[in-house]
Amino acid sequence: MLSSSLVLIRVLFLFLCVSFLLVQGRLHSTYTELNHLHAISRISLPPSPAPEAVSPSYNTDSLSKVTVLNVRSFGAVGDGVSDETQAFKMAWDTACQVEEQAIILVPRSYSFMVQSTIFTGPCKPSDLTFQPFLSGVWFDRNEKIDGTLMPPDGPDSWPRNSSRRQWLVFYRINGMALLGSGLIDGRGEKWWDLPCKPHKGINGTTAPGPCDSPVAIRFFMSSNLTVKGLRVKNSPQFHFRFDGCQNVHIESLWIKSPAQSPNTDGIHIENTNNVGIYNSLISNGDDCVSIGAGCYNVDIKNVSCGPSHGISIGSLGMHNSRACVSNIRVSDSIIKNSDNGVRIKTWQGGSGAVSRVTFQNIHMDSVRNPIIVDQYYCSTKSCPNQTSAVYVSDILYSDIKGTYDTRSPAMHFACSDSIPCTNLTLSEVELLPAKGEYMSNPICWNAYGTMQTLTIPLAFCLLDGIPQMVQESDVGQC
Repeated sequence: MLSSSLVLIRVLFLFLCVSFLLVQGRLHSTYTELNHLHAISRISLPPSPAPEAVSPSYNTDSLSKVTVLNVRSFGAVGDGVSDETQAFKMAWDTACQVEEQAIILVPRSYSFMVQSTIFTGPCKPSDLTFQPFLSGVWFDRNEKIDGTLMPPDGPDSWPRNSSRRQWLVFYRINGMALLGSGLIDGRGEKWWDLPCKPHKGINGTTAPGPCDSPVAIRFFMSSNLTVKGLRVKNSPQFHFRFDGCQNVHIESLWIKSPAQSPNTDGIHIENTNNVGIYNSLISNGDDCVSIGAGCYNVDIKNVSCGPSHGISIGSLGMHNSRACVSNIRVSDSIIKNSDNGVRIKTWQGGSGAVSRVTFQNIHMDSVRNPIIVDQYYCSTKSCPNQTSAVYVSDILYSDIKGTYDTRSPAMHFACSDSIPCTNLTLSEVELLPAKGEYMSNPICWNAYGTMQTLTIPLAFCLLDGIPQMVQESDVGQC
């Protein structure tokens, strides 16, 4: 009896084990199927590429309300020879009429030749981005350049009815971004070699005659602008120019032209306020950054500059004009193998003021004039002496260190005979000769200021206090 019961118990146990394994296998199969279904339904998988449009058209992302406009859909060929101007204009005009955000795309692996053009606003969308990348361009309150963008090749190829002072102009735009990793090639070599350019004439002289050369990219009377990530080289004149703009953010630019290329400022701003210039590399034949009249609230940080003419405020006061510049800060930057470091330059006869300027934590590497204020600036050999001047005051030089070319003194303060510089402050300034042991003394003329710490070289030439004529006058009112 006991033996029969044991047999029955074993049979029941085997039946239960088989049943459990069958159920477990079915569950595992079901789980595998569900997991597979989940994997193939994930929205993070890349979509299949959209076909290239044959006629002018656009794609709309229904989720983000972004219209993408490919310049090739508007007739651009991208062979680097064909005139693509009309295709770009059509893409821009279409983008300006889009109610939501629009992107003008210049696709990769293409080169686009565009003549002197003005892209005008305002546009319907509240913001617009022009995005250049290594092989294309986006226009939008997002415009993207992924390819190469370039002008006609030199003065002889420039259309007679086109302006020779500018190439690509963005006018009356609010909320535009010019973004990307693409290349904008200004093709400036033939412009630099004009006989009218410095030292290009017979026997190294400058020949008379028309000498206009185009600025590569100009923003005029625009606001809320972003320029980021572009590579720009060999502009005929300034690489970027901002006139009458406000709220400008510039970041991660690569700007390059030969050290001897004339007037090829990297970034020039005029009558422009609330500007940030960050994390960029600039090497060119003039100022890396130049700040003109009417600018205030400018922050420049983490810029590698040189070879170049340095970072400059000015020139100001030309032709007896009035110039006001204030609240400028340059910090955490490197200036190397350059004619100047941080410079303020004004013409005799001007009026107005430069005030509340800070140069902080800047490393100089073989710079000819690391610190310079020049109120006798003159670009010709004959400038008349004049009594009025742009008033320079409240300038702080802090943590300026490195080496200088001994052909010029490490510090040079040449201030107006009639309107001295005041409140110049030096702190933690250490500048040593790049070669040899000779150390030149600073030069001061009518310059008032203090050393908060002992400087190298010592700047005992600064005068104490504030002169009475400044205290009693309204000089420098802006």
